[in-house]
Amino acid sequence: MRGIRGAVVLLGAAVIFTWFGVYNTHDMPILPRFAFWLLTMMVGGGSAIFIMPWVLEGPGRNLPEPLKITVTALLVSVPITAMLLILIPVETTLALAARQFGYVFVVSVIVTAAMWFFQDRSKTTEEDTTVLPSDPVVPFLERLPVKYRTAELYAISAEDHYLRVHTSLGEELILMRFGDAMKELSAADGMRTHRSWWVASEGVADSRRIDGKLILELKSGGIAAVSRTYAGAVKEAGYT
Repeated sequence: MRGIRGAVVLLGAAVIFTWFGVYNTHDMPILPRFAFWLLTMMVGGGSAIFIMPWVLEGPGRNLPEPLKITVTALLVSVPITAMLLILIPVETTLALAARQFGYVFVVSVIVTAAMWFFQDRSKTTEEDTTVLPSDPVVPFLERLPVKYRTAELYAISAEDHYLRVHTSLGEELILMRFGDAMKELSAADGMRTHRSWWVASEGVADSRRIDGKLILELKSGGIAAVSRTYAGAVKEAGYT
């Protein structure tokens, strides 16, 4: 589907440039003119197929969108300019090459921005139609390094602006507000035990009292605090 959108953009650009006879091509017959611009767009589009992913996933992945488009357009302009200099029957000079590259770059920015727009919309549509996992713990664990993605979530505890995530594969600190984590895990099988603790039902190994205070022992060996505010809910869950 994304390839069809890209082809439509290139074909539309070729029709527009043919219609307006850009770069003095209006003197050419309509069919050769269209063939000229279609070939030009295909060279640019073919180059973009390899260049855009490289910019997106390679060195330019952290650049802002306008700069990504600019870098892509600059790189795509090189093969297009070379092709035009070969096809145009005039003596090539450095000044002509530089001027031609400038013209091509402007066009490349427009076409690249259009392709980027359609690719972005396509990506958004795909994300919107993606079925989310039924277990809310799964997307939460996606916030952790790769080695924790298959772990069992035992508990989370707040530490300033960070969360300590207790799992079957160890602990990890992530930058996230405790309140946001509570919203994300609201449908998960677990309970709030303290203003700074949430414990998964599967994460509890035992419950006991120390100096009269109820605590939950995690399967990892850690201890989760239970405050008076949440002690009632913890007892109702069967922990005494």
